[in-house]
Amino acid sequence: MQVIQKPILSEKAMKYTADGRYVFQCVPSTNKIEIKKEVEKIFEVKVRSVRTLNVKPKLTRRFTRTGVLRGHTARRKKAYITLMPGYNIELTGVDTRSE
Repeated sequence: MQVIQKPILSEKAMKYTADGRYVFQCVPSTNKIEIKKEVEKIFEVKVRSVRTLNVKPKLTRRFTRTGVLRGHTARRKKAYITLMPGYNIELTGVDTRSE
């Protein structure tokens, strides 16, 4: 089962990468232990800590000719991963380290 769905590359998430923290969107039913094992296996790094939060779905409304369609966005889980010193994950494919 794929635990990590995708990395979150927002401006706030990219600010955390300087401190060795990365943000991923995960399957809502997973726990911190599964997320930690998956990150260590995929990226070959050592994880110091995992913090998770559940993002509640937002209500949506769309007005059409036939009436109002109501629904909601999908429920998500975000995981904030902190790595041990000396490890990093290359998410964008661009090397940001100065040589």
